[in-house]
Amino acid sequence: MRPSCQNTKSTKGQIRYLVYCMENAILNLPPHQEQMVWLIDFQGFNLSHISVKVTRETAHVLQDHYPERLGLAILYNPPKFFEPFWTVVKPFLELKTQNKVKFVYSDDINTRRIMEDLFDMDQLESAFGGNDRVGFNINKYAERMREDDKKMPSFWAMETTPSEASQPSLTMATSSDSPNLNSDSDTSDHEKNDTSSQRGMETEAVSSDEKGLTIDGSKNIVGEVH
Repeated sequence: MRPSCQNTKSTKGQIRYLVYCMENAILNLPPHQEQMVWLIDFQGFNLSHISVKVTRETAHVLQDHYPERLGLAILYNPPKFFEPFWTVVKPFLELKTQNKVKFVYSDDINTRRIMEDLFDMDQLESAFGGNDRVGFNINKYAERMREDDKKMPSFWAMETTPSEASQPSLTMATSSDSPNLNSDSDTSDHEKNDTSSQRGMETEAVSSDEKGLTIDGSKNIVGEVH
């Protein structure tokens, strides 16, 4: 994930794209593997990319709808000003989830060992201290996403049992501790939430230049969601 590439202030759009990326990551997990490692690249990150509202809603979606999918989250080279923000938003996460978040700095040999223990450094992208300098190709990514999108309906049908089919999937309740996603900007962070309606989460891509990464903990890169 590369938050600095975020080019929209739409909370709803960002959460919809998050769901799309999560579903695609699950589709690409190897057989018998349930969890994934998140790599978050803070290169170019600044204060304008911080949103308590999006962070709170992200935590809500992940913990309520994707429990135990996260194996580890690696925050790579976060700036100093991110640390107090992390202190503010950390209570949104359950304790076991908090313990899965690791700060890694390229100039800290001790934290760099986390990367070396988890990944094949020859396959890991150079942005995360690896030796792969190929980089991201938007055309190759778009082609792979189109192919994955074709597989998704049959994947959902295989994963859904008759009892599950009758249950609403990824429905966000608009309550006092779940913000209204209808707003297109973060200006409504401190406004009172509208509790009169509920909206289902739609799983579709918002933008192809927002980025994420899915990695297998057995030192094999499974897929890259940009």
